[in-house]
Amino acid sequence: MKTEKFDVTGMTCAACSAHVEKAVRGVKGVDAVSVNLLMNNMVASYDEPATASAICKAVEEAGYGASVTGAEKTARREDAFADHETPKLKKRLISSLCLLLPLMYVSMGHLMWGWPVPAGIAGNPWAIALYQLLLTGLVMVINQKFFISGFTGLWHRAPNMDTLVALGSAAAFVYSAAVMFRMGGAYGAGDAEMALHCLHDMYFESAAMILTLITVGKMLEAYSKGKTTNAVKSLMDLAPKTAHVIRDGEEATIPADEVREGDIFIVKPGESIPVDGEVIEGESAIDEAALTGESLPVDKGVGDTVSAATLNQNGALTCRATRVGNDTTLRQIIDMVENAVATKAPIAKIADRVSGVFVPVVITLALITGAVWLFAGAGIGKALSYAISVLVISCPCSLGLATPVAIMVGNGVGAGRGILFKNATALEQTGRVNFVVLDKTGTVTEGKPQVTDICPVQGKGEEELLRTAASLEKRSEHPLARAICEQAEQNGISLDEVTDFKALPGWGVEGMLEAGPAIGGKTALLEEKGLMTEEFLRLGEKMAEAGKTPLYFTLDGRLLGMIAVADVVKPDSAQAVAELKGMGIHVVMLTGDNHRTAEAIRTQVGIDAVVADVLPGDKEAVIRRLSESGKVAMVGDGINDAPALTRADVGIAIGAGADVALDAADIVLVKSKLTDVSAAVRLSRQVLKNIHENLFWAFFYNCIGIPVAAGVLVPLMGLSLNPMFAAAAMSLSSFCVVTNALRLNFFRVGNADRDRRGHEVPMPDWIDGFKGIKKKEKRKEKENMVKVLDVEGMMCAKCQAHVQKALEGIEGVTAVSVSLEDKQASVTMDNEVADEALCQAVAEAGYEVKGCRTA
Repeated sequence: MKTEKFDVTGMTCAACSAHVEKAVRGVKGVDAVSVNLLMNNMVASYDEPATASAICKAVEEAGYGASVTGAEKTARREDAFADHETPKLKKRLISSLCLLLPLMYVSMGHLMWGWPVPAGIAGNPWAIALYQLLLTGLVMVINQKFFISGFTGLWHRAPNMDTLVALGSAAAFVYSAAVMFRMGGAYGAGDAEMALHCLHDMYFESAAMILTLITVGKMLEAYSKGKTTNAVKSLMDLAPKTAHVIRDGEEATIPADEVREGDIFIVKPGESIPVDGEVIEGESAIDEAALTGESLPVDKGVGDTVSAATLNQNGALTCRATRVGNDTTLRQIIDMVENAVATKAPIAKIADRVSGVFVPVVITLALITGAVWLFAGAGIGKALSYAISVLVISCPCSLGLATPVAIMVGNGVGAGRGILFKNATALEQTGRVNFVVLDKTGTVTEGKPQVTDICPVQGKGEEELLRTAASLEKRSEHPLARAICEQAEQNGISLDEVTDFKALPGWGVEGMLEAGPAIGGKTALLEEKGLMTEEFLRLGEKMAEAGKTPLYFTLDGRLLGMIAVADVVKPDSAQAVAELKGMGIHVVMLTGDNHRTAEAIRTQVGIDAVVADVLPGDKEAVIRRLSESGKVAMVGDGINDAPALTRADVGIAIGAGADVALDAADIVLVKSKLTDVSAAVRLSRQVLKNIHENLFWAFFYNCIGIPVAAGVLVPLMGLSLNPMFAAAAMSLSSFCVVTNALRLNFFRVGNADRDRRGHEVPMPDWIDGFKGIKKKEKRKEKENMVKVLDVEGMMCAKCQAHVQKALEGIEGVTAVSVSLEDKQASVTMDNEVADEALCQAVAEAGYEVKGCRTA
């Protein structure tokens, strides 16, 4: 089986990507295909007799272009994600508006309301008609892409939204051009009154208006797509450009891409780590927020692993490179973001879904209308007039505006609340979510440590404890130390001078104050010094159970007390969770923290379930599995959240988080308020309701207008609808759509009084094991159902995904965790699965099992 990537050109909407996918699936030998409209490419897995050229030929026969992505293109991935479409559409829109305004001034302002025009064309119907023809023709040339795409799709029996635009605009233009010929005949016959009547029968401005309005929607769509691809570019920018390596016994600075596995490299304080490696000398605190999203740094020493793009804070490290190039943790996260985008099923827009039926039906009705009137004895001109009226009244203007106008107004309402939707899919899906998954740090919590408790020993005051602690910690760069110093500054406490300061990585700090030697740090440090008391040991354990970090301080050999530091819960977290649960949505917290901290937060906020101890690469897998039970919205702020944000049906990024997460998400909460998540759901449901109303009105006018335009009332009432009234009906339909959408401006996004419970689904059984801390017996039962497989042949993240998918397909398997580094797969089962079944599944995926054992 061969997997290859192709560049695809000519796709403009979801109908196009679906047609390309259908064409490729029709090639014999193709096993799977995923078309990515966002990046204009596709990934196909195929075997003989299928070939790359056969796949490209199938795409070309479908009316699009395709070519194998070359190695040189892969090397310049950043340029591939650049937004080239928005600037083009912006130029088209500006040019169209510059022509449309003078066209509307004459065709509507002068002819209907008598606005003044130059003497050269005033009172000259032929000059006015020629003026409209030229301006409309220029607008059509500027927007020729609609016609190329629309009629190409029609030729290949795959009509899309561009087909509707092209037919509506072309029908109005052709009819108006035909009327011009009638005007010429009237002039030739000396009938000035007839010539003036013909002038009022022209609808060139309708053709130009359709093209201009749809271009607005296309530009907004392209802009949103362009911003979404910035996620991958931002991830790429995280990797350091250079590395300090030891070559021939000397330090040399080389490009990070040239670091090879086994190289020895040095990371100085304040520098980012260039590749994944193992510490062989030195100790330091590593800020892994860029990779894990967690705020507290991690102490590293000899034997510990470090990851690319993490920040070395306060000590020099010497490391040995273990994973370089495409194998680093950062690169795997980048690949996961790309794969999540590529494999995410596109949600068809409502207008695109109906266009496949609407367009052929309208064309058929127009042809039938013309034929019936010809058969009834009407002249060619009259029959053509009825046929064109059918096409004009079924103009896609209202149909095309139904969704984007509501979305634009909804976006404006959301922006006023600090809620930014990136695309129509986000608005459509947010109101339908069944699960909201919250990352802990920076989402449910503030994202920075704060002092929560100051507990001095009996006989000592809080001020003395805080002064000693802050005086000692002011020389430290650790975030916990900064939290203590900030608290002392807020309390207006003056600090003492410290000498002989020494940092003890992983333990604490020590130094000499005027009153004597001082020590500050964790429980283990004071126990080693013999200064810990039983009372404060129990107090520290109590703080730890509440998810806080206890720090103890001594002065001159005497314990002063304990200061607890924690990443406190945001003030609105509990309210946000309550509002989401009130709308029938399950709330799950996903975090890399331990179960003790996660359980403390869950209890405090009222969250339904927690999934703790999750590695960065596993967050995306949890979201993917949860998606099998319903629609999922993921809320996060760290780079490690980017794959999960992209994999979720709706990705929601907190505004204070990393920029990558913001770009990968569908919704950005600018104000970083968690209550804006429930507000986004509330707004989405209202916008979706508005869109359905708009589509109803759009179709209502078409369903009423098309029969009238076809002349069905002529035999009954003698009432006919010429193209002029057909165009008026179309305009009325658009007016109703826009007016209805403007009602959204009065919607109170933050008001939860009228919330209703949406479609509810049960919480999946597999997540029960993560609902807080379970009894030891149940945990033991779960642990006894785990088997570990040693797998050979895995080379990259895709191999890892293949093995995981193969094992997840076995009946009885509830969870799979595959480690590319350890070449192992951990399989959790709710009942016994034979070793042979596990080994066979891996073998069928193309890999070899060297061993299988019970964990």
